[in-house]
Amino acid sequence: MLITVPSMIASTMVAVDITIANVALPHMQSSLSASQEQVLWVLTSYLVAGAIATPLSGWLAGRVGRKNVMLFSVGGFTLASALCGLSTSLTMIVFARFLQGAFGAALIPLSQAILLDINPPEEHAKAMAIFALGSMAGPIIGPTLGGYLTDTLSWRWVFFINVPFGVLSFAGMAAFLIRRHNREVHRFDLFGFVTVSIALASLQLILDRGEHLDWWESTEIRIYALILCISGYLTVVHMFTATDTFIKPRLFRDRNFAVGSIFSMMIGIVAFATIPMVVVMTQSLLGYSALHTGLVGLPRAFGTLVSMVIVTRLVSILDVRVVIIAGLTIMGMSMLMYSHMDLYVDERTLLITGFVQGLGSGLIFVPLSVVVFSTLAPALRNEGASMYALTRNIGNAIGISLLNVQLVQDIAASRNTLIQGLRPDNPAVLYARPGLDFNSTEALARLNGEVMRQASMVGNISIYHFVFILTLVLIPLVLLLRVDKVKGGDATLPIGE
Repeated sequence: MLITVPSMIASTMVAVDITIANVALPHMQSSLSASQEQVLWVLTSYLVAGAIATPLSGWLAGRVGRKNVMLFSVGGFTLASALCGLSTSLTMIVFARFLQGAFGAALIPLSQAILLDINPPEEHAKAMAIFALGSMAGPIIGPTLGGYLTDTLSWRWVFFINVPFGVLSFAGMAAFLIRRHNREVHRFDLFGFVTVSIALASLQLILDRGEHLDWWESTEIRIYALILCISGYLTVVHMFTATDTFIKPRLFRDRNFAVGSIFSMMIGIVAFATIPMVVVMTQSLLGYSALHTGLVGLPRAFGTLVSMVIVTRLVSILDVRVVIIAGLTIMGMSMLMYSHMDLYVDERTLLITGFVQGLGSGLIFVPLSVVVFSTLAPALRNEGASMYALTRNIGNAIGISLLNVQLVQDIAASRNTLIQGLRPDNPAVLYARPGLDFNSTEALARLNGEVMRQASMVGNISIYHFVFILTLVLIPLVLLLRVDKVKGGDATLPIGE
């Protein structure tokens, strides 16, 4: 527990910071005299740095030791957070956020690897339940915490809040993580690292800026896409033709890890990418405040907590694939419940649906993590945890972008359908709005606002139904996982490897 607590504090800080700054962007924009497009780099710089540094964390842990990497990362993340809060210009905060993302990239995957190593195989389900609670609850509570700190104190406290927790985590790791000195030294594949970094940075820039630049209509996005294709091609060719490469092909020779990584990307769409959509729907369409939206979302975290308690018992008596399929089914039910909502949905329905969503996500994440690492060689856990975290982050980013693109298209299609019926000779319009004056600009503006509101809700409903179908499609993929019975008494790896 003395090792688990500081590790989980570190990984939870990073998970929270993925979303905590979103609600503070308007305040940063006015304080730093930045335009709307410029202030978005506060988010983009953090995500790009994290994408580049995540695969590097596995190599660093094997080269200089996991304890050294964890201490360096949590210390740098804490200092970068303080620098973000002290920033007086846009350039300064973008640079500080880049440092924050780079330092924080190693904390989530290496915390997962530490929990796997300090627990025997028969306790891996409990360890992953603890890990999942922090990494999954972080993005859920981030907007609520960010809104509260911004409204009551200042946007700077969105970053200052990390400092005391970072100091506590650093002290705990320094005191209780054990350093090993008999590590294997691997050469650093500079070419592989550069090509992977360029590919990941290009992909993240496409996903993060595409929506604001009208996607392929933008020259900037087309340039990013060209760079992604070239660097991606070089990465794949180099990985399979060179020796001792930055990304180890033998990771993906393990069937569970390969299938689990693909599954993890898809879960990023199903379980994580839908959360921002629900938050935006609750605030913009249902009229909830930021704090009220956060409170309505708490049952989602509570459902995750309940499933964490249940799943550790289930995986000991059931095939983990059965548990994952049950989680997907429950997750699909929550999406189906969301797809039957309207603009007049009551708060109780939102609370119940959020709880069901959290319950399903917890039943998926824990057994999937257990089965992915159950057949992977312990010596590959550092690199495996880094790549596994990277695939989940990529899936999350791709999912958010794809769902937003589809949402815009669905809203436009729904709006066109609704407008076609808004004619003076339509009896339904005369019945619903008997006093409507089609010659009044003010009346037409109000009517257009209501049309957009209705069309936006229809668009959200369509997305939830699409995710419901996608969840069902994922079920056969679970059957490709191989399950080996865990033998009690298997030795754990030395702490801090």
